[in-house]
Amino acid sequence: MSELLDYLVQNEKDFRKFSTFARPVLRLHPLRTINPDGYNANLSAWKRGLASALLAGHAPSRSAQPSHFILELDDNLLRSLETKQFGQPLALGTVLAEAVATNEMMPLPTFTKSRDSVYYKSWSSLGWGAMTWSLRTAGVLGQPGADGKMPKGKFVVLANLETGAKLFDSQARSRTSRFERTFSKPHFRRAFEDLLGEGKPMSEADFEVLLTFLSRDKAMLATDGATVKIRHADGTTADAAVITQEDTAIASLKELIEDLNKQTEVLNKRIDELNRNAQEAVVKKNRVSALAALKSKKLAESNLATRYATLNQLEEVAARVEQAADNVQLVKVMQTSTTALKSLNSQVGGVDKVDAVFDQLREQMGEVDEVGNIISEAGPTIDEAEVDNEFEAMLAEERKKEEEAERVKTEARQEKEAEETRRRLAELEKLGPVSAKLEAGKEQDPPTPVSAAANNLGDMSLEEPVKMAAE
Repeated sequence: MSELLDYLVQNEKDFRKFSTFARPVLRLHPLRTINPDGYNANLSAWKRGLASALLAGHAPSRSAQPSHFILELDDNLLRSLETKQFGQPLALGTVLAEAVATNEMMPLPTFTKSRDSVYYKSWSSLGWGAMTWSLRTAGVLGQPGADGKMPKGKFVVLANLETGAKLFDSQARSRTSRFERTFSKPHFRRAFEDLLGEGKPMSEADFEVLLTFLSRDKAMLATDGATVKIRHADGTTADAAVITQEDTAIASLKELIEDLNKQTEVLNKRIDELNRNAQEAVVKKNRVSALAALKSKKLAESNLATRYATLNQLEEVAARVEQAADNVQLVKVMQTSTTALKSLNSQVGGVDKVDAVFDQLREQMGEVDEVGNIISEAGPTIDEAEVDNEFEAMLAEERKKEEEAERVKTEARQEKEAEETRRRLAELEKLGPVSAKLEAGKEQDPPTPVSAAANNLGDMSLEEPVKMAAE
């Protein structure tokens, strides 16, 4: 069973039983006249199932990265829905024609090239007969369900785009200021790359289709191709649908801040790596490698400090720009009321104060440029004595670690020897009483016959036999 078919059987109740699945596979077209209710039920089951599988990332695709909004209709789709019992879904062309007629699916070129919203005029008003005739005339459809053929190409599934728009709206609601709602196009994609959930990244085609849908059909975005701005839900701002120079400047500033943040992350990792290399070189007594690693670490730390200084200045500028953008937004919103306009002007401080702020901003930015030029000309300096002292400190620390390790080994060996001595003494103490008993037994044993005879012979004299012989 293919991945697509397995997903449909496991997640769509209309496909869980093959007895129910048989009807949408083989006999959909005749049901249109015989059983209209069954026909519509099967159409809904197919459209809902294909859209759900596509959004979950289980639809077959020839692209390296699967799409979640664009369904590829070709022989590969038919093969992925083929079963041994029912064969291929021959009526899938009918399902597609109905989906196109009801504006649920649109050919990708038609969707992307259209200047009008997909909701401007419903194709379903043409009727089934006129719709299928026009599609056959244009070469989009053959005879759906009659000869087993189905249209080829890529089709945008509007139900999935609607789901994406709802998810986007829920994530964008927390962005209230103009600064938070303005992005460069690459930054916008990175910010919402997990829109559909973790593990479901959008392809490049998905991103372009969703961007078109949100800007043209939902009026949730404004874009000029390079800058993207999230529009307010109330739609009261006059220039909400227009990308201004301020929007472009904000997008560029945010892009630069993001790049500097990534650079600082890389430099921090580089410093940690160089510090580990220096420590490993010290362990190996490799002075040259350790000094080289420490010098490189000092250079990286100097670059990191420069990046952080620049980043802090940019963030300060961004805060000022955001504040100024908010002030401008407030002024534009309240232009229709003279009383409110006077109140806002008093809060802003008048044109002179705003000009003074901008003059100060330009002056501060000029100083930043001058400092940056001085830093770039002077370049970082490294104190050789500081590097040598750090190396000697690391070497002393390593020697201390080695001495401590040797001391631990000596104490362990001495403890082992003492334990062995105690064990032997304990064994001798156990054997002591047994030896005493053996000695006592030897003292109490009676003399043997051989010993007695030997004693008697010792008491006899050589003179006694001579006397006996004379007598």
